[in-house]
Amino acid sequence: MTTGIRSLPVRLAAIVLMASLSFTGCKRGRGRALETAYVSAPQVNLRDRVAAVYTKQGMVRNGERVDILERERRFAKVRTAEGAEGWMEQRYLVTQQIYDGFQELAKQESNAPVQGMATARNETNLHIEPGRDTEHLYLISQGTKVSLLKRATAEKAMPGAPAKPAPKPTATTEDATKPQEDWWLVRDAGGHVGWLLARMLDADVPLEIAQYAEGQRIIAYFVLDEVADQDKKVPQYLMLLSEPKEGLPFDYNQARVFTWNVKRGRYETAYRERLGGFLPVTVSHENFDKEGDLPVFVLRTKDDSGNLIERKYKLNTPIVRRVLAPGEVAGHPSAAGRHPKTPKHQRRRN
Repeated sequence: MTTGIRSLPVRLAAIVLMASLSFTGCKRGRGRALETAYVSAPQVNLRDRVAAVYTKQGMVRNGERVDILERERRFAKVRTAEGAEGWMEQRYLVTQQIYDGFQELAKQESNAPVQGMATARNETNLHIEPGRDTEHLYLISQGTKVSLLKRATAEKAMPGAPAKPAPKPTATTEDATKPQEDWWLVRDAGGHVGWLLARMLDADVPLEIAQYAEGQRIIAYFVLDEVADQDKKVPQYLMLLSEPKEGLPFDYNQARVFTWNVKRGRYETAYRERLGGFLPVTVSHENFDKEGDLPVFVLRTKDDSGNLIERKYKLNTPIVRRVLAPGEVAGHPSAAGRHPKTPKHQRRRN
């Protein structure tokens, strides 16, 4: 009898322990993550229940990673890295696959030459591909500065019909008859890379040269070098322009070089050329013997067969000249780079 009485508390303790472990196991099972997702909205409140009236359990912000615990119609129960749990609408979440796609895009474009800087006009989303209906994740705030990398064209989304991305550089006759929109591949200060609608961006071109756009759209710009003017350094620019239309079968059709006239204290047009050009444009320096170290830039266009070719230019202020490739003959169509006469109104302004 004594042995049985003494063993009773032990058995009861064992039963309590097993029940506790069982309960804990069930609780962990219900809290196990189904998958990982990322927040695509600016910020979203976490609710304690799926109802019109709820208590705020926390908040998640753009780009934040969460674990999905449950799904119920339009809502998902999530858990943040800090352990906060609550319900949010599933439309504000993107999958791990989309997140990985953005990471891969950033990796692929890590060495892409920058074609200038621009400022976002409004709050807008970074898309993984050109097109309004493509997946998006990161948010670009109004006034954000971004680096311009590449351009593309996508079919404009019409009411009731999804947009179909149509990357450049070529455009079919069928595509040309459909409304098109221009997009920029950009990188923000945080290293996020994605596509933005071109009309949502303003190129950060200095007013001193932007005033010479003459109604044309400024596509890209580059600092070629700097010249000394008393106690300051003044940059000299290459600027690329195009007609104010979207969906054109090239990235730009005009190239202009602006040099600084020290005596007159103003910019002047040193070079103008019309061509069907394609990005990227590269800018560097090369040594030209007696001329010394000069800035050079390379434009890309197409030959008569439709093949992309590179054309190099050098700036020996204020003269811009073609740099012929080995075997290239001066005067051949592929070596063309004539300096068109400056219109009278342009000469007066310069």
